[in-house]
Amino acid sequence: MLQNDTPITPELVASHGLKPDEYQRILDLIGRVPTLTELGIFSAMWNEHCSYKSSKKWLRTLPTTGPRVICGPGENAGVVDIDDGQAIIFKMESHNHPSFIEPYQGAATGVGGILRDVFTMGARPVAAMNALRFGSPDHPKTRHLVSGVVSGVGGYGNSFGVPTVGGEVNFHERYNGNILVNAFAAGLADADKIFYSKAEGVGLPVVYLGSKTGRDGVGGATMASAEFDESIEEKRPTVQVGDPFGEKLLLEACLELMKTGAVIAIQDMGAAGLTCSAVEMGAKGDLGIELDLDKVPCREANMTAYEMMLSESQERMLMVLRPEQEKEAEAIFHKWGLDFAIVGWTTDDLRFRILHKGAVVADLPIKELGDEAPEYDRPFVRRPVPAVLKAEDVAEPNDYAEALLKLVSSPDMASRRWVWEQYDHLIQGNTAQKPGGDAAVIRVEGHDRKGLAFTLDVSPRYCEADPFEGGKQAIAECWRNLSAVGAEPLAATDNLNFGNPEKPEIMGQLVGAIEGIGAACRALDFPIVSGNVSLYNETNGVGILPTPAIGGVGLLPDIDVMATVAFKHAGDVIVQIGRDGHHLGQSVYLREILGREEGAPPPVDLAEERRTGDFVRGIIRSRLVTACHDISDGGLLVALAEMAMARGLGASVKVPESAATPHGFLFGEDQARYVVTVDPSVLDAVTAAAAEAGVEARVLGTVGGEVLDVADIATISVAKLKQGHENWFPEFMAAAE
Repeated sequence: MLQNDTPITPELVASHGLKPDEYQRILDLIGRVPTLTELGIFSAMWNEHCSYKSSKKWLRTLPTTGPRVICGPGENAGVVDIDDGQAIIFKMESHNHPSFIEPYQGAATGVGGILRDVFTMGARPVAAMNALRFGSPDHPKTRHLVSGVVSGVGGYGNSFGVPTVGGEVNFHERYNGNILVNAFAAGLADADKIFYSKAEGVGLPVVYLGSKTGRDGVGGATMASAEFDESIEEKRPTVQVGDPFGEKLLLEACLELMKTGAVIAIQDMGAAGLTCSAVEMGAKGDLGIELDLDKVPCREANMTAYEMMLSESQERMLMVLRPEQEKEAEAIFHKWGLDFAIVGWTTDDLRFRILHKGAVVADLPIKELGDEAPEYDRPFVRRPVPAVLKAEDVAEPNDYAEALLKLVSSPDMASRRWVWEQYDHLIQGNTAQKPGGDAAVIRVEGHDRKGLAFTLDVSPRYCEADPFEGGKQAIAECWRNLSAVGAEPLAATDNLNFGNPEKPEIMGQLVGAIEGIGAACRALDFPIVSGNVSLYNETNGVGILPTPAIGGVGLLPDIDVMATVAFKHAGDVIVQIGRDGHHLGQSVYLREILGREEGAPPPVDLAEERRTGDFVRGIIRSRLVTACHDISDGGLLVALAEMAMARGLGASVKVPESAATPHGFLFGEDQARYVVTVDPSVLDAVTAAAAEAGVEARVLGTVGGEVLDVADIATISVAKLKQGHENWFPEFMAAAE
């Protein structure tokens, strides 16, 4: 007999994020009124964060397979072959809502959760990144949120012992009421020793491992699937509390246990905690699961079944183990000072049954909990694409040198050193290219020269103006940044951050961006192998900029020939690869210098992107390049300034007479472009190779001196540029509250 002491009212249903028609679906499915615990379970499994009910239809259109893909979406993380019997396992996930409510713990547990996704599959984490977006720098909460989030990311990653090697930090007023914290992690594993979450076998023990369960994070997944309003402070208890040292112990215990052959299935307890992990393991294996909550290790007294099933306490795992190896497994976890408890068993009745204090508090069809979750084909409208803004209709700067200084010293373009110096990016001793370049590079453990490259990219202003082109551009820039260090782009993970999908114009942004991402992935053979969708990023009806962040992984056979952005030698020739710039619509120049956010974003020619990237990667690997940098935000002149500031070495360049406008040439954000430097002795070989590949190559000038000089247009010292570039962030964070 089911125990139900709590009346299920329409108000209670609504407070669980379930709409009346969804509740009716539950009644029809189980044929009775649910218990409070069952209502909580449905709320957890059917919310947007766990069920992807608004995005499933469109996510299915993304390319997810390829010759190197071992496992695509559907597991804890994606798995990609990197040769030599090794695999890289990676994923990106959001922790936006918790980080706005409680920035330190929200960001910290975001890092913890993504690390668990990786080592749950048998990989040792080797790299972490994060994509952070905050409100306007002059908003009263921004500085507090930046401080807390950066501290949380560093506090968890540094303590756990994974290098944080790259990421993004950007500011815009549209994030004032809803910041974004997207966490990425990658781990290394043997390709033939990957662990999955599908339970197999009847009557086998379901084992709880790790830290004890508390009341922190109860209802966190449901909270993450709703908009914010004035009641935001009331949601603070839904934020989890992290213990990075506990997670480090959990990592070592799990990896040790995996070597014994005792593990049949494993799932980390992330969003929706015990509920989601148990349901997914059972449903994937066409098995039922029975749990006895009296056996769950708890750190707080008198926890209810509802609280235990919906708690998102961190550093916990659920496993199905081989019964004959129970004692061996238990000894390993006790050695590491962690809880080990048999809390249930697999069954053959396809039911999800929960016992608490001798009573059945939930008895539900396990397949339908996931498979029968609502799936919406939400109406959407495509916003008209803005007209192209011609460069000749955009004013030139009064002073090019001052304009450049303002750009490199602006909140979105200034150095992120203040951020990444708080992260340990060198731990494990394999970091070959630290934060600040186009992509981070690490050496693969066990190899002297084999490397992996990582980058995170998206330009939300492009996605707002034209979601399709913005989605294409996010993939293209990610692919370009990997190519710019000499890496072969392997695969990507996405983190799709949008507002309320029930608004047709927001749903239109999501659909357009996914279509653009898919088109670019297919053209570039760059599959999406994992990801996350974060919707309802709105406060009081104001949504964020559409922000489909892309994390990419690339392979370098030899890190000795990777490229970096810094100018190397006086006398090197500077060559622009790709067409001349002219596109100023949605550019940083337009926004920061002229105070305008308008026009169409730059179009992305995917065939040109591929042709140009393949050429650049080829000349890097042929050792013809001394430095390389992709051209993106701020255009050519900002790219040159960043290369100069990276080494403190100047350059002399000239705008060609054929350029339609000097400011279009210097600040245009046209795609599929790079700047490389080469020794004069190989210049002819590079230009000949470019002509043969059908790629434009223009000599711009030479490296040398202490100033960046654009003939007859601007001259500014590299030291002055660097001072402005490096000072903005620390001065902003040091300012009085």
